[in-house]
Amino acid sequence: MAVESKSHLSTINYGTVKNSELNKNPVEGFSAGLIDDDDIYQWEVLIIGPPDTLFEGGFFKANLTFPHDYPLRPPKMKFITEIWHPNVAKNGDVCISILHEPGEDKYGYEKPEERWLPIHTVETIMISVISMLADPNGDSPANVDAAKEWREDPSGDFKRKVARCVRKSQEMAFD
Repeated sequence: MAVESKSHLSTINYGTVKNSELNKNPVEGFSAGLIDDDDIYQWEVLIIGPPDTLFEGGFFKANLTFPHDYPLRPPKMKFITEIWHPNVAKNGDVCISILHEPGEDKYGYEKPEERWLPIHTVETIMISVISMLADPNGDSPANVDAAKEWREDPSGDFKRKVARCVRKSQEMAFD
């Protein structure tokens, strides 16, 4: 029991430090913070669709759920706002290398240094997600239908579905 409390305390201290760093040096394109001040493991983020992309003008909410052994293991990220993207599963789960467990990729798609490392922060995760919105990875899709549309007809159905998500996100942004 004492080990669990000690681990919890070190995570709280680490999370508090990282949160204050975000407040001191905000990064353009997103905002992040605790959902509940009493639970440092649950964060809410708001990502603004990057300029000059199909997602421009959108306000996409997501949750970051940190494991109790963070920063040794990555958080999970799930969009709450509907988003149509090859690297976001239909249920909202984000699939990018930086959020994959550390170590070797059993499928051989990713190098270990592309995967989770304990030096990553909320800031580096958000920068990666914003980059993912601007430049999808079609080689390893979480949403095969979106990836197919993005590859075969990016100006057709894919663009229309993204535009609908952007509109819906704007309507819901202030709920």
